[in-house]
Amino acid sequence: MASSRTRLALLGSAAVLTAGALAPAQLAGAQPAAAASYDWVALGDSYTAGVIPASGDTFEVPRDGCERTDRSYPQVIDRDLGGLIDLTNVSCGAATIEDVTFRAQEPIGRHLPPFSEDPDYPFPPVPPQSEAVKPGTDVITVGVGGNTLGFADILMTCLQLGSGSGGVGTPCKDDLADNIPAKLTKVGKDYDEMLTVLHEKAPHAKILTVGYPTVIPEDTSKCRYNDLEQFGPITQGDLDWLRQDVLEPLNKVIEKSTGTQDSAGFVNLSDSSQNHSVCDTGKWVEGLFTRVPDQTALVHPNARGHRNAADHVTEAILNAISPS
Repeated sequence: MASSRTRLALLGSAAVLTAGALAPAQLAGAQPAAAASYDWVALGDSYTAGVIPASGDTFEVPRDGCERTDRSYPQVIDRDLGGLIDLTNVSCGAATIEDVTFRAQEPIGRHLPPFSEDPDYPFPPVPPQSEAVKPGTDVITVGVGGNTLGFADILMTCLQLGSGSGGVGTPCKDDLADNIPAKLTKVGKDYDEMLTVLHEKAPHAKILTVGYPTVIPEDTSKCRYNDLEQFGPITQGDLDWLRQDVLEPLNKVIEKSTGTQDSAGFVNLSDSSQNHSVCDTGKWVEGLFTRVPDQTALVHPNARGHRNAADHVTEAILNAISPS
């Protein structure tokens, strides 16, 4: 996690920008103007929305099923930057790239049988997230792709196939590996289409794509077999496969798509979170369940993970709105 000094430096940059916007009016003897304001739209899936209790409390009243939490990184940045940024956060748990681009989504809330039942399920559809982007939008952040890849389904299959294996072998890799290249190809195709649509909707906006943090450590011997606060019965061999052939390539596909757009930049969260995986002591991503309280997490960032994301996305936003 970036230090307090880093966060203060970033906020200092925001203050400088605001002061620069005020200077002409003050020099002219006018009353101090309001702080400069930039329109920011946050798009994405559960890694943006927050979703799990370990990333804060949901604040939507009435609930729409997207499960945005008050300690997710868009909300943290909104508080950090004060009046500099006007945030519209339409991120939504379980969103695919197509849900961002053109498709109305039916949110699932916390309805994840057999792990949890949501008393408010089912929820009405929410509009495609891109509809929140307007011609005057200054900054767009988007963190999405894992659900298009089908990572939740892959994880569930690995859990099922790992049960009873004693932690030996690669039953999930053996069953699913042949399907992964096609899934990654679809992620890239859908991502390219999404970025094109976002650029058309807001031609002058800076688009910041947000990658996924490190979930599985390089040294998977840290991961305890059958520990539900980590990856449960997924074998060490399958964890190595998931990291090397599924999650790391997902970030590479997102970064590659981002590089095709002059108006887009990639925010790398993987490097800064290398030592804070599900299996590390100071984890920024929860495992299947959290210990206190005993709640479903299903491998999502906690508040510390969102704080780290907020630091890096804040820096990217300030660079995006700074005069060149």
